[in-house]
Amino acid sequence: MKFTDLGLSERVLAAVEKAGYSEPTPIQAQAIPEVLAKRDVIGIAQTGTGKTASFVLPMLTRLESGRARARMPRTLILEPTRELAAQVEQNFNTYGINHKLTVALLIGGVSFDEQEKKLDRGADVLIATPGRLLDHFERGKLLMTGVEILVIDEADRMLDMGFIPDIERICKLVPARRQTLFFSATMAPEITRLTTQFLRDPVRVEVARPASTAATVAQSVVACGGSPKDKRACLRDQIRAAENLSNAIVFCNRKRDVATVHNSLKRHGFNAGALHGDMDQHQRMAMLESFRSGEVPILVASDVAARGLDIPKVSHVFNYDLPVHPDDYVHRIGRTGRAGRAGVAVALCAPEDLGSLQRIEDLIGVNIERRNVDAFEQAESEKSDSSAGRRRRGRTGRSKTGEQPARGPKPHSEPAANPPGSSDTRKRAPDEGAQPVRERPQGKRKSEQNADAERAETTFGQADHVPAFLLRPTRHAKG
Repeated sequence: MKFTDLGLSERVLAAVEKAGYSEPTPIQAQAIPEVLAKRDVIGIAQTGTGKTASFVLPMLTRLESGRARARMPRTLILEPTRELAAQVEQNFNTYGINHKLTVALLIGGVSFDEQEKKLDRGADVLIATPGRLLDHFERGKLLMTGVEILVIDEADRMLDMGFIPDIERICKLVPARRQTLFFSATMAPEITRLTTQFLRDPVRVEVARPASTAATVAQSVVACGGSPKDKRACLRDQIRAAENLSNAIVFCNRKRDVATVHNSLKRHGFNAGALHGDMDQHQRMAMLESFRSGEVPILVASDVAARGLDIPKVSHVFNYDLPVHPDDYVHRIGRTGRAGRAGVAVALCAPEDLGSLQRIEDLIGVNIERRNVDAFEQAESEKSDSSAGRRRRGRTGRSKTGEQPARGPKPHSEPAANPPGSSDTRKRAPDEGAQPVRERPQGKRKSEQNADAERAETTFGQADHVPAFLLRPTRHAKG
């Protein structure tokens, strides 16, 4: 199938041809005709399959007629991160080269004034993150009653970042009679509930099962030591041993680890950059541009770079940390092997990460290749021994034979019988002539009684003495 078979306009087809594309990806081939038919669409495909173009191209075709009014955008595209929003803007600039459309980008880290000027001129396409969009709406600078097409992109990432309440509010602010396009790589139950609530009779376009990885990515996992120093040394060894490495992304779970690994690589002579959420927008965009251009071949990043970023020809992905959520593994390795290219994904696995590795394999349905099998067998054996030791320590005083081990003197229960020849008569019965043990009376001891008597004899205050001024007669005023 060719792009010319999908019903796109001549101007859009010319821009696609100029960009060097002739055949659509499966998600594009199935989604574009449905979008042009003005139907609601749920698009599910693994990352790197061209989801962005599957809604950008038909939107450009539909926006060729009509113009936007001030503060009333015609279309709205919601993205979870600033980088994804900026990337969608680049797609509109690339494929809309033959159109005279106004595209406004509302993201954090940028001046409100500049964004308000674009809104005042009228935006045919509004691309925004949920938080900044609602900020403009609450300031009275934006009306959403003219939105004809609503796009919710990377919906599973929206869920992870806690944007679902904001998405629900925005869906209620736009007109009920609109077209809604919903794209995601995975479909959690909360995402399914959202589609049921806000989409009308949607067409489901699914070109890969949820949480699947691209067949073009060669996956492997390497066992390493559990200390940070061991892991950093293992990472450097893997980067040095990688074949045909042109550029690579190293993923860490925490922002502080991004800084630590980045500094470690630079100290050992690697040309590396860092990307995480605490960087301001200018720094983040500058670092991404340096990585895209090849100026910085190794990018150490948090999951801010895991979703939807179109960085061409990434040859390798290294998971310094296995992700907490297995879905994130799918998105991370989706940065390589894009558009049918071959890619390599290597994960470092410390002994405590074996559980996370198992959950990832259960999700993707693939047994990831172990590089150093002996090290994995040793780690799994040590983990089993450690678990067995904890279970033994958790037992309540039972040995392997079921008997209670000796742990010091037995608690006192009943007096034992006297051994033969014992002269101890205190434990004999009264009828054997022993004097019975006299019970202590339950009353107070003598020392306590003396203390009570002393307290009783102590005089508090003035007792019976009355000061003279209190005995003076009282004079009554004559009435």
